[in-house]
Amino acid sequence: MMKHIVVGTRKSPLALTQTEWVMAKLKEHHAGLEIGMEKIVTKGDRILDVTLSKVGGKGLFIKEIEQAMYEKKIDFAVHSLKDMPTEMPEGLMLVAITDREDPRDVVITRSGSTFADLPIGARVGTSSLRRAAQLRHARPDIEIVSVRGNINTRLAKLEELELDAIVLAAAGLERMGWADKISERLSTELCIPAVGQGALAIQCRSEDEKIREILSVLDSEHTRRIVTAERTVLGRLNGGCQIPIGAFAETTGGELKLTGIVGSSDGLTLLKETATGTDPVALGHAVAERLIEKGAGEILAKVREEIAQ
Repeated sequence: MMKHIVVGTRKSPLALTQTEWVMAKLKEHHAGLEIGMEKIVTKGDRILDVTLSKVGGKGLFIKEIEQAMYEKKIDFAVHSLKDMPTEMPEGLMLVAITDREDPRDVVITRSGSTFADLPIGARVGTSSLRRAAQLRHARPDIEIVSVRGNINTRLAKLEELELDAIVLAAAGLERMGWADKISERLSTELCIPAVGQGALAIQCRSEDEKIREILSVLDSEHTRRIVTAERTVLGRLNGGCQIPIGAFAETTGGELKLTGIVGSSDGLTLLKETATGTDPVALGHAVAERLIEKGAGEILAKVREEIAQ
């Protein structure tokens, strides 16, 4: 077995924490394995004064890391699965998808209140069109304030910008050891999470059989099945992580239950479809087709037009 391999990761505190967790897990499985770390700055990390949707394109947080894999500067990479486009570039593969943490979104409020109890006209921070669309749909009175940056920066902006609340992913806060900051975990009835939210993706070169063998021990068959259903919805709708699309799958008695949403930027229109089945790809296509029949294509075309302005 190879004794020394190199992982690539973003530089943010959360990315480093996630990568260190993967490194520790790999060392548990492979005695004597040494893992070096290469920290890489991505386009999404560099451009912080513009909302994610305005930056545009897919793979904002991964392209530079993938390039390092092509150039063989690194052997594998750790990403948040929700940042991954649904199609892999040629020569690269998702060798492992880890056990999923809590997939839900959470609110952190300055007063400690729940989302429902926020005052009329509350200022809520998020850079996600998906979160904004669903929260505006539930509470048309709230004002959405764009908040970019890593998890530490966004937490600081709660005070700096005098926001009433910010919305983040539960999994990121838990991995940082900050679950005590959470005011409320938003139910999936209120806010469908991002596709793959809560799971980590481990990517490597398809040709590297030895590397694949080392990394494959971290693949969760259960998680891969549910996120495949979610990612199929995203792929069929030609969405990226900056578009107001959400999908959430869970297993119930051996079957998969999948819910997909598409929203308008203002939250006035929110399409939601749920279906059950056993084949994740067929199920993902079924939910996506129902959303398209309801007008998802037109909504997403309008959102893309708004972003381009």
